[in-house]
Order: sequence, then structure tokens, then C-alpha cells
Amino acid sequence: MKTKDFFSKFYIQAIIVLFIFLLDRISKLIIINSDKNSLYNEIYSSKFLNIQLIWNEGIAFGLLSFNESYFYNILTVLIFFIILVLIYMTIKSEGLKKYSYIMVIGGALGNVFDRVLHNAVPDFIDFHVGNFHWFIFNVADIFITIGVLFMVIIELTDKKQKI
Repeated sequence: MKTKDFFSKFYIQAIIVLFIFLLDRISKLIIINSDKNSLYNEIYSSKFLNIQLIWNEGIAFGLLSFNESYFYNILTVLIFFIILVLIYMTIKSEGLKKYSYIMVIGGALGNVFDRVLHNAVPDFIDFHVGNFHWFIFNVADIFITIGVLFMVIIELTDKKQKI
């Protein structure tokens, strides 16, 4: 009975990861194709939101961008190992914490796929107020951020921890 429960939950979790991955992939493909067909740098522009394709060669928000492919490849392998650790932590956790890990894994797989395929991650969502622009990000980054925020909230509100 336990094995059946494990595999039924595993399939649901795998479907969620796959959904996040596909949502990210589809959004990136639409933006990449729209950018190819656009005569202008911006695909969409409004008072608070621009859709503009940039290729991020670093990690989150363009941090740790390298010109050397050696460092880039090491960073990509490191991210892949972090995903493996997150998968292990997902198996060992339960409840909202498990689904927080699942969101991070789905988003991270989307970004690591692009790192391998394109040697960069396409980012395109640019929120701004006046001249202040937030970091440009993508759908995978949204899920990674939500997952990490849930993990932080869970850790801060966990009653079982003794200080």
C-alpha cells in the first residue's frame, strides 16, 4: 500500500514539475520567436511592464556572468547538482515544503535546459516604475522565487524548532 501511495504522489509531483517546465518553455519560445519577428528592441511596452528579450549568461538576475566558457560550464554543472539535491530534499519532505521544492525544481530545470541549449537563459519580463527597473526575469524565475519564499516562510513559522 505504501509503495502505491508513493508512486501516485510521485506522478502528481512529476506532472507539476513538467507543467512548470513546459509553461516556461512555451513562454520562452513565444518570446524568442516574437523577438525575431520584431523590428524593435521591445516586444511590448507599457507604463509598468516591458517585454524585452535579453540573454542572461549568469545566474539569478544576471549575477555571476562570465566571459569564459569554462566558468560558465562549471556553474551549469553546479546548478544541475543543486537540482539533484533539491530532488532528494523533496523526497524527504512533506506538505507545503515539498511543493516549494517542486516549484524550485520545475523552474530550475527550465533555466538549466536553456543554459545547455542556448548557453544563456532568455529573460524577458521587465517591471518598472519610471526609470527604476526591477531585474528582468522569466516564468521559471517566478516559480523559483515563489518556492524559495514559501521555504523561508515555512522556516520562520515552524513551531517545531527550538532556539
